[in-house]
Amino acid sequence: MLVKRGHAIKSVDKDSPAWRAGIRAGMRLAAINGRAVNDVLDYLFYAYDPELTLTVADAKGRRRAVTLTHEEGGGLGLNFEPGLMDRQRRCRNKCVFCFIDQQPPGMRESLYFKDDDIRLSFLTGNYVTLTNLSEADERRIITRHISPIRVSVHAADPALRGVMLGRPDGAGCMETLARLTAAGITIHAQIVVCQGLNGGEQLTRTLRELHALGERMESVSVVPAGLTRYRDGLYPLEPLTREAALDHISRAAAFERACCADELYIKAGLKLPPDKAYEGYPQLENGVGMTRLLITEFMDELNRSGITVSAKKEPFSVATGMIAGKYLTDLLNIAVDKCGTIKGNVYTIRNDFFGEGVTVSGLVTGGDMIRQLKDRDLGSRLLIPQNMLRNGENVFLDDVTVAELSAALDVPVRVVRQDGADLLRAMSGR
Repeated sequence: MLVKRGHAIKSVDKDSPAWRAGIRAGMRLAAINGRAVNDVLDYLFYAYDPELTLTVADAKGRRRAVTLTHEEGGGLGLNFEPGLMDRQRRCRNKCVFCFIDQQPPGMRESLYFKDDDIRLSFLTGNYVTLTNLSEADERRIITRHISPIRVSVHAADPALRGVMLGRPDGAGCMETLARLTAAGITIHAQIVVCQGLNGGEQLTRTLRELHALGERMESVSVVPAGLTRYRDGLYPLEPLTREAALDHISRAAAFERACCADELYIKAGLKLPPDKAYEGYPQLENGVGMTRLLITEFMDELNRSGITVSAKKEPFSVATGMIAGKYLTDLLNIAVDKCGTIKGNVYTIRNDFFGEGVTVSGLVTGGDMIRQLKDRDLGSRLLIPQNMLRNGENVFLDDVTVAELSAALDVPVRVVRQDGADLLRAMSGR
């Protein structure tokens, strides 16, 4: 019998349960324990049990049943193309602050794709607006307990949220969040604050209504909108001011489990909160606590192992975004005080590619570094943070590679993990 549908298996991890059962790349997966697999969420849910029967098909469409056992909840070793086992859901919103709409022309096509896919929220931590969520999607989330989910809320007021999302027909989300949290689904929410829109009393209202949903609303982040120089024809937004940053922080402080992005504290001229204030850093990838965690990890490693006297004496350089420059300079000075053989410089890179209003290191491009560092004395090596690179690759957002950066500056480049301990080791030459 021929199988007309199924998901292409791109590869099978060697010695995995699927490999031992004889499943190989090029086959197609149609069902698990007799239940059709529609996408990756079905696959993960149905594959949880320790004893499974997989319906697979060969290249000619001939199917057979394969029985295997594995550790409950463990992976089977199957990798699919595409990874979601389905088409990625495109965002239908027209958010007034959307960063993708503010990108320069001529970049690779994938950087212009807007996703709003609840599956990616669960799998990779992407934020979704819930405007793509159907009743069937909601039922599946609840019945299969797909949790946690990360949601872009922005405003509790439906009319205001409609303005911010550019679609008043589907702007409400608080009722959906209430149903999800009541069913035991954990939510991490974000509020992107835009000057003159959802700050002030609107921010307080949003924080209050999210807090009222209870402990399943596990964290709420307040982050400023990122504005590039490519905003011609877009909604008129004003850059973040110090007064606004102070106000956002003050309002968020009144609510448990609410936290602010590092950029707000830096713009406000305030000290970063202590490590314990971030309660496990649930919104780290959203720029909330990233600097504090780096400092904490750096100091823990320094106190644990110190800096050996064999640390490399050759001077080095560190490149970072404008927002982190002061903190990295402070950490370098601490390392120098502990070991006089360490010599280095921190260079903050102005973001000419996106515009000077973009200050985070994760959006620094290779081209900007080449232009701003080409006449500098960089010493024996250049350290750059891993978040400057495309995930899993050695390419910056402007398609410059690490190798090209190294060749243009005539210096070895070391990519440092987003880890303060690794930063200390890189500074000391380990």
